Amino acid sequence: MSGPVGGIIGTLVDHMADNNEFSSFIKDEHRQRIFRGIFDSYYGEACPDIVFDTNRAWCARMPLLQTIFPGSKIIACVRDTSWVVDSIERLIRKNNMTPSSIFNYQGGGTVYSRAETVASPGGMLGYAYNALKEAFYSEHAEHLMLVQYETLTSEPQTVLNAIYDFIHEPAFKHDSENVEFDAEEFDRKAGIPGLHAVRQRVAPNHRTSILPPDIFNRFASDAFWKNPEFNPHNVRII
Repeated sequence: MSGPVGGIIGTLVDHMADNNEFSSFIKDEHRQRIFRGIFDSYYGEACPDIVFDTNRAWCARMPLLQTIFPGSKIIACVRDTSWVVDSIERLIRKNNMTPSSIFNYQGGGTVYSRAETVASPGGMLGYAYNALKEAFYSEHAEHLMLVQYETLTSEPQTVLNAIYDFIHEPAFKHDSENVEFDAEEFDRKAGIPGLHAVRQRVAPNHRTSILPPDIFNRFASDAFWKNPEFNPHNVRII
């Protein structure tokens, strides 16, 4: 789930623009120190050398991120868009008495309007997808790695070894049979209980889609990362 640091920095970028009456006193070196200070403050006085900060907005801020932390890496988890929409729709139907923040706490609508909302440029899925493409084709693509859902769930340790290699850190043995994570309070407040709950065992989850075929097929060709011809910068994909 996304942490708050990316949003805080995004807000600061906007508020330190020229529409601020004090902008003439704010130079780029000030901005850079302020942005780095956000990380130092959020992660504590003993800020570790390696920080994994989770926010889907970083793919849309690659140039800024490379300015603040040159050489920093982004690890983006990807899955076929159709199955992401399917997962969201399942949660909405399961929690049918609690309107979701995904749709501004407005109930009603249909599977078609919900799919349109999440896949729109400003939607939860659409924004992340477009941000990923921006990073994938950018001049900073060498700092990006894609982790496919299928590989992660079927070969978790292989994926983790590849990640450690990508960030130049020693490999660590993980127990993929006993994973624990939930954000019950956050999910309940958002009206989507179970959104961030993960199963204990990392394994593929084969199922039949609940989406109408035309919606499922609408996103069938969105997985651009699966076509080597669409990878001009040789982004690492595992």
